[in-house]
Amino acid sequence: MQTITPCLWFDGQAEEAMRFYMSIFDRSKVLSITRCGDAGPGRKGSVLVAGFQLDGQDFLALNGGPKFKFSPAVSFSVNCETQAEVDRYWSRLGEGGVSGQCGWLQDKFGVSWQIVPSILVELLQDSDVAKADRVMRAMMQMTRLDIAALEQAASDA
Repeated sequence: MQTITPCLWFDGQAEEAMRFYMSIFDRSKVLSITRCGDAGPGRKGSVLVAGFQLDGQDFLALNGGPKFKFSPAVSFSVNCETQAEVDRYWSRLGEGGVSGQCGWLQDKFGVSWQIVPSILVELLQDSDVAKADRVMRAMMQMTRLDIAALEQAASDA
């Protein structure tokens, strides 16, 4: 059992969000669904909490009402090995959402995601400070991250 599980607060879209995320990530499954009974707090039979797993990571989706909204101050980072993975996650998670700078986006529910090629960390931590700086400058100009362009920036002298 996972010790720490992110709980996402929705205003009636917990099950819809869970199904959306599960359609994007491999090795996903529903773990549990707790529905409201006669005592509420929502309409009887509606989803209160949904437990689910995305690519082995447990999450909870709570229908808590309109009191709280998502903020980019908390995001989920998706590590990608290939440009095809970057493009797939960027496209799917971005459906109906808002693109941000440097590989960040907000999905249609307002949840923030970072779609990050694994090589980016390696390039930014290179011992050649000028190389790392060129990669940072290139990244700062991007929305969806482009591995070939980052690698090109690293090799430019």
